[in-house]
Amino acid sequence: MHRTKTPIEVRYQETDQMGVVYHANYLVWFEIGRTKYIESLGFTYTDMEKNNIVSPVTDAQINFKKPVHYGEKAAVETWIEQYDGIRTVYGYHILKEGAEVAVSGTTTHVIVHKDSFRPLSLRKVYPEWHQTYLRQVNGES
Repeated sequence: MHRTKTPIEVRYQETDQMGVVYHANYLVWFEIGRTKYIESLGFTYTDMEKNNIVSPVTDAQINFKKPVHYGEKAAVETWIEQYDGIRTVYGYHILKEGAEVAVSGTTTHVIVHKDSFRPLSLRKVYPEWHQTYLRQVNGES
């Protein structure tokens, strides 16, 4: 299964008074990782958006294991956890230096028309993405 690891600079403004990354910022980091993951497969959200199609989050799950502090090095590891032609579930690990998992989570996405938010089938609208995602879920390159 293909995974990407994207370095994250822990910025001061992302932390609270304790110097710990504020919990909502992990969702931003998930998005950074997901975007890089999609790009590593040869696709971009920009190409999708040119066709008035967007990919909203329909569910997000986060499990906090250890805090990440200002000044530490971090990375987001991203992969496809599940895919059924309509919904894609991306998996994430926020890794501290030394590959220790600090946060894990998933986000579930669908694609929709930007104006109507009517769900679409990735399988039908973007068959290349569909085939690539199937290969990822099945552990193929």
